[in-house]
Amino acid sequence: MGRIRVGISGWSYPGWRGDFYPRGLPHRRELEYAAERMATVEINGSFYSLQRPSSYASWREQTPEDFVFAVKGGRFITHLKKLRGVETALANFFASGVLALGPKLGPVLWQLPENLPFDAGRIDDFLRQLPRTTAEAAALAAEHDDKVAEDRALVTAEEDRPLRHALEFRSPTFCVPEAYALLRQHRVACVVADTAGRFPRVVEDTADFRYVRLHGDQELYTSGYGPGALEEWADRCRAWARTEDVYVYFDNDARGHAPHDAVALADRLT
Repeated sequence: MGRIRVGISGWSYPGWRGDFYPRGLPHRRELEYAAERMATVEINGSFYSLQRPSSYASWREQTPEDFVFAVKGGRFITHLKKLRGVETALANFFASGVLALGPKLGPVLWQLPENLPFDAGRIDDFLRQLPRTTAEAAALAAEHDDKVAEDRALVTAEEDRPLRHALEFRSPTFCVPEAYALLRQHRVACVVADTAGRFPRVVEDTADFRYVRLHGDQELYTSGYGPGALEEWADRCRAWARTEDVYVYFDNDARGHAPHDAVALADRLT
């Protein structure tokens, strides 16, 4: 049996204050508050810019012992470079402090833009470069350039542990057997993305875990999940967990539904 972890994509949203977060709760305690109510969180600040080892270490300290973070790979790699010539960019990403999460480091998410079509060679080259253990990630991090200053780089791992990766594509050109076969070959999870029909929703088992992102089933990023929809997702999670770990992240944050939906789904799975 695998373990099901349910959480949210990011945790610092002003609109959640006075709603999910109690009025008066200091902003610095929001992660701690969320982590008391769910088992995982997706770090999405790493998508927009390189973070610092001190930030990752602080997030680790604010969460329970068995908590797990997913980390979203940088958009410089996925959206600007579009996976081409990213050797140094990958080194910078892993040198920026990801390994400071230690045993709380879960899957790394790579979200591709809608305008990036499937190209077998490009995807294969990229997936081959991804480190599969924290020791490999540390060795890659040592190749960083001056975008990560030496006094801010973390190029060591506390222990050597497996490192998982998940890929979320948004172009329908990925919905072909060749793409799924590549993901299986590299043991990268195909993200199950619920996007109110905006992007492909593919349920392909390509790794030893499932990675689910719930962006809203009626309106992208905006709509909440009703009891019926939550029960359907709970059933899917239970079925997947018979053989593999499951990570679920609610990203319908625009109107504050995400944390409430995450808690409601987790309650159904206890």
